[in-house]
Amino acid sequence: MISYKIIDLFAGIGGIRLGFEQAAHQLNIPIDCVFTSEIDKYCQITYQANFGSANIHGDITNIDPVDIPTHDILLAGFPCQPFSQASLKEGFADRRGTLFFNIEQILRTKKTKAFLLENVKHLKGHDKGRTFLVIIQTLKDLGYNVYHAVLNAKDFGLPQNRERLFIVGCLDKNTLFNFPTADNKPTSVADVLIDYVDKKYIISDKLWLGHQRRKLEHQQKGNGFGYRLFLKQSLYTNTLSARYYKDGSEILIDSGGKANPRKLTPRECARLQGFPDDFLIKVSDIQAYKKFGNSVPVNVINKLAYSILSSLII
Repeated sequence: MISYKIIDLFAGIGGIRLGFEQAAHQLNIPIDCVFTSEIDKYCQITYQANFGSANIHGDITNIDPVDIPTHDILLAGFPCQPFSQASLKEGFADRRGTLFFNIEQILRTKKTKAFLLENVKHLKGHDKGRTFLVIIQTLKDLGYNVYHAVLNAKDFGLPQNRERLFIVGCLDKNTLFNFPTADNKPTSVADVLIDYVDKKYIISDKLWLGHQRRKLEHQQKGNGFGYRLFLKQSLYTNTLSARYYKDGSEILIDSGGKANPRKLTPRECARLQGFPDDFLIKVSDIQAYKKFGNSVPVNVINKLAYSILSSLII
């Protein structure tokens, strides 16, 4: 029977691994995660609660590629902050930006059969496209067929407008990989909402007035910045970000005039990212908002993983 060993780098709370395991189960392919690397202690708490504590390591820069177990597929949501539209966009000048080359060293050393990398879509345009060209050429120089595409969570059954860049590589030149096509399943914000929510998630009068004041100021300046209000029947939300814990401004749920708008709960954020309700949340609300905001849309990963695994077994 065909089986695959995977490694999960910059693992976060395990969204990429989860999507891969789901796809492997759908294809009846045994899959074993033999190595995980994640530096953030709160991510580690959530990861261990859901996947167990075996084979979890910290800072990948302190690990010699030779010491990483032999594996078939490398998964990595490598840090996006250096390339994000919301950051300083320093790219490889930022230490986190150089972490791509840790991935490169592992691929070079282990001759991994295939990989899936995830990042923000703005990586493609960073430094006028030069950063992305370096990444793609580096991967090609290692002998991989390299594919890349920007996929949106709202096209794969999640009510969130979340575009992410995915890079897939296959070492066997005869492997034919195709990105999954959008399933265009109808969605609405109601799909992720909980019926009864604690009052603590309703924003205060002070915060609500502040949101309204700032939005008016932006409108007077001629731009569209400011809070965004969503109804149950809205087709999708804005992108959930790691800063959501601060004021919830990018996704506020309308109360129908019964109260001030409210923030999503951590469980609703999990649902918005495609995590099942049995996914355990063992950290504070603040940390949960950060971790789900930094995670990946599991539905998209599931479809990608299905395509990758299917191409490998043909």
